Amino acid sequence: MPLALLALAVGAFGIGTTEFVIMGLLPEVADDLHVSIPTAGHLVSAYALGVVIGAPLLAAVTARMSRRTVLIALMVLFVAGNALSAFAANYDYLLAARFLSGLPHGAFFGVGAVVATTMVAPERKARSVSLMFLGLTVANIVGVPAATLMGQHLGWRATFLAVSAIGLAAIASLALLIPHDHAHAPAVGLRREMAALKSLPVWLALGTTVAGFGALFSAYSYITPMLTDAAGFADGSVTLLLALFGVGATAGNLLGGRLADHSLRGTLFGGLVSLGAVLALFPLLMTTEWSAALAVVLLGVAAFVTGSPLQLMVMEKAAAGPSLASSANQAAFNLANAGGAWIGGLALAAGFGATSPAVAGALLAVLGLGVAATAWSVDRRRAVPVPVPGRERVVATHVPDQAGVLQP
Repeated sequence: MPLALLALAVGAFGIGTTEFVIMGLLPEVADDLHVSIPTAGHLVSAYALGVVIGAPLLAAVTARMSRRTVLIALMVLFVAGNALSAFAANYDYLLAARFLSGLPHGAFFGVGAVVATTMVAPERKARSVSLMFLGLTVANIVGVPAATLMGQHLGWRATFLAVSAIGLAAIASLALLIPHDHAHAPAVGLRREMAALKSLPVWLALGTTVAGFGALFSAYSYITPMLTDAAGFADGSVTLLLALFGVGATAGNLLGGRLADHSLRGTLFGGLVSLGAVLALFPLLMTTEWSAALAVVLLGVAAFVTGSPLQLMVMEKAAAGPSLASSANQAAFNLANAGGAWIGGLALAAGFGATSPAVAGALLAVLGLGVAATAWSVDRRRAVPVPVPGRERVVATHVPDQAGVLQP
């Protein structure tokens, strides 16, 4: 695999760290800026809103720029957003800085996935995408716990300064390692990028992402009360258990990339079935500590097996203009985050129990499987030519005339 994938993974590591670390620092931020914890929680939503808006917008604006330049520029914006977060004078400034930090997230992964797949042989495309996403999953094992610990001991501002330093390292890596054949503007312009989004298979692939990862976030958003209230873990154990989720996500990401290079759709279907099964078993697995820890790992594996296949499927369905569609898929991931958390919250509010968000997630996984099956059916119908009435194909037969010459 090209060393340039390391540069993409470093950027993904920084993005993954800043996205999730704020959740562990909400008490410190709320206390320092004199706001309530629920109000501080809007910082999570501001980042997600930045991702949803920035992913398609920045991909469209930069459609005619060289992808190497785009990646570096997006990381510069990322560094600026995190540096402004570190020096925010009050809550409103921090809210705006978090929105700014989220803007380059989706476009970086979208454009980065296109660059990753063009640097490898066709049979290694999914693996190349999974190696870029490796930075995101490793951030949940190393980056987020370390940055949270730093914020708790040195102050939350130090955390955002450290993330800015990671962004600077990513800029240097991108400048040194991304091949210069990506330094020229792509032949695909904005019009072709936009036209690719009109395809029904592209929207079905995006819908699979929303439903499939909505299943994950329906459960993961409420994993802490499940582990403490249902499984009986102490509050101090949750951080370690979330690191176990990161281990499972990393394993699932690498496994999904390898399997998808052999069977893209088979890996997607298998991942969604596994995700639905794991979530459906959560009420049983959350009855003891050892089985609950196993459930957290299995959730990470099953969910992230589908990450690379979904990203690659969107890109293949929008082959005429992959950057915008690939970035839109990152917006779909964040819609899944918000939508899954909302649906899981409804299950909790209805009084169905601490593990009910996981059961709701299982139903979303079934929905995702249904959307994926619909996409497969559409692809099959498009692959088989449909006869046009009155223009059926006529097969000519040749009969020799009296002179022995073949005549139709």
